[in-house]
Amino acid sequence: MGKRLSYTLWALLWCCCCAQADVFTSISHMTDLIYTEKDLVHSLREYIKAEESKLAAVKNWANRLDALTRVSTSDPEGYLGHPVNAYKLMKRLNAEWLELESLVLQNPSDGFISNMSTHRQYFPDEEDKMGAAKALMRLQDTYKLDSETFSKGKLPGFHSNALLTVDDCFDLGKTAYNDADYYHAVLWMQQSLKQLDSAEEAVVSKVDILDYLSYSVYQMGDLPRAIELTRRLVAIDPNHQRAGGNLRYFEKLLSKQIDEMGQAYEPTSEEPIQLGTYTRPKDHLPERETYEALCRGEGLKMNEARRSRLFCRYQNGKMNPRLLLKPMKEEDEWDSPHIVRYQDALTDSEIEKIKELARPKLARATVRDPKTGVLTTANYRVSKSAWLEGEDDPVIARVNQRIEDISGLTVDTAELLQVANYGVGGQYEPHYDFSRKDEPDAFKRLGTGNRVATFLNYMSDVEAGGATVFPDFGAAIWPKKGTAVFWYNLFKSGEGDYRTRHAACPVLVGSKWGEFMFTFNQSIKFYLYST
Repeated sequence: MGKRLSYTLWALLWCCCCAQADVFTSISHMTDLIYTEKDLVHSLREYIKAEESKLAAVKNWANRLDALTRVSTSDPEGYLGHPVNAYKLMKRLNAEWLELESLVLQNPSDGFISNMSTHRQYFPDEEDKMGAAKALMRLQDTYKLDSETFSKGKLPGFHSNALLTVDDCFDLGKTAYNDADYYHAVLWMQQSLKQLDSAEEAVVSKVDILDYLSYSVYQMGDLPRAIELTRRLVAIDPNHQRAGGNLRYFEKLLSKQIDEMGQAYEPTSEEPIQLGTYTRPKDHLPERETYEALCRGEGLKMNEARRSRLFCRYQNGKMNPRLLLKPMKEEDEWDSPHIVRYQDALTDSEIEKIKELARPKLARATVRDPKTGVLTTANYRVSKSAWLEGEDDPVIARVNQRIEDISGLTVDTAELLQVANYGVGGQYEPHYDFSRKDEPDAFKRLGTGNRVATFLNYMSDVEAGGATVFPDFGAAIWPKKGTAVFWYNLFKSGEGDYRTRHAACPVLVGSKWGEFMFTFNQSIKFYLYST
C-alpha cells in the first residue's frame, strides 16, 4: 500500500504541473474550489455506496467534508475571508485529497476516479499551498498575532471554528523551515508541540517536531534552548540519526562562547517560545515597521489641528451638468497631500456587474521589474486583477464617465479600469503609482505620460485589515463598500509627489475588491490637471 500510495501521489503531483497556479491570490477564484470540493464530496459518497464495507475510513472523511462544505457553500467569500479556512482549503486540495485518491485506487471505482481526474486540472498546486501558508505568516507579522491565535480561530473581533491541528501547525512550520525562514519555523513548530503535549491527536510524531524545532532555534542563535530541545529529542529516540551529533556540536559551540565571553553558563529560560521571544529578521522594506503599524491602526498622525482642516461638501464637478441635480458627497481624508473620499460612488448593482465582468479575466497582478522593465509577479503584491473597458458593458462606460465628471480629468488618456481581488493575506506593499526619474519608460507601452492621479473605488467591506496606508505621513484609509478615494500623484510642475507612496494592507478577515483608474498626462508639457 505504501509503495502504491507514493507512486499515486507522485503521478498526481506530476499532473498538477498543469494545474492552475496562483489560485491563492484571489478569493473570487478560490470560491470555485469550494464548489469543486462539494462535487468531489458527492462523488465520494457514490463511491462509498459501492465499497462501503471496505472504506469505513473514507466514509468518516466524507462526513467531515459534508459538514464543512455546507458551511463554505452558504457564503463562499465569507468562508474564505478567514485565512485559516483558505489555507486549509489549499492544503486539502493540494495534498489530502490526493492521498484519498490513492486509497480508492486499491479497489478502483470508475465513477469516483473519473470525477477526480476531471477536477484535478483545477486543483491548487504546491505553489498555492506554500503561498497560502506564507500568507498566514504575513498576517501573523503584520497584525502581531501569535500562533495560538490562528490555531484557535481567535482573530481580532472574529471567532470561528476554523482551527489548526497539530499537523497543520507542523506543515506551516515545515514550509517556513524549507524556505530558511527559521523565525516562523520556530513559532509554528512550538505551537505544534504545545498542542501535541496537550494530548491532541496527530499523525506527526514529537520526535519530528523536536527535530525541526531544535535546529530552527539554533539558527535563531539560542544555543541553550537548542541544547535543551535536542536533549528532549534524544531522550525519546536515542538512536536518532542527527540528534546525537547535533547535541555534541551545540554543546561544543556553547562551551566555546562561554570561554570567549568569560561568563558562567546560564540555563535556558523555562518560559515557552512565543511571539516576541526572538526578533524578526529585517527584510527589503525600510519602512516595514511603520507600514505594519498603520495597518494595525497604530501610529496614525491625525491630530486635532489637522482634523480641524478637514471638511465635507457637495461636489458638482465645477457645475458639470451630470452632477448638478445629484452632486457627489465629498469628504476630506487628509489635508496635505489632499486625499478625498466620495460617498456613493458605486451602486450595489454596478459593483456586482463589475465583479461579474472581471471574474473570468482575473489574472495574477504583476509589477514592473525596475531593472528589466518587464512585468512580473512578486511576493509583495498578492492579488489578481482584470482590465475592463467601456465597450465591455454600459456599466463600465457609465463608471468611466462618472470618474471623469468627478475628477475633472479626461479618461481618454487613462488606463483601462483595473479591478483587483485580493486573496489569502492579499496585499500590495508600499509603492508609487507614478514612474520615477530612474524609470522614464515605465508607461511607454501605453503611449502615455506619467500617472497624474489615482481614483480608487472600494467594492467591498472588509471585516479586518485591508486598509490603504501612507507610511510617509501616517495616514490609513479603511475600505468602505461603494466609496472611492482620490489623490494626485504629481505636483503641477510634473514632478512626482513622493509622499503618496502607499500600500494595500493584508486582508486579515474578508474578501477585498477594489477598482482603480490612473489618469495620465500626454507629455511633459501638457498636464490634464483641472481642479
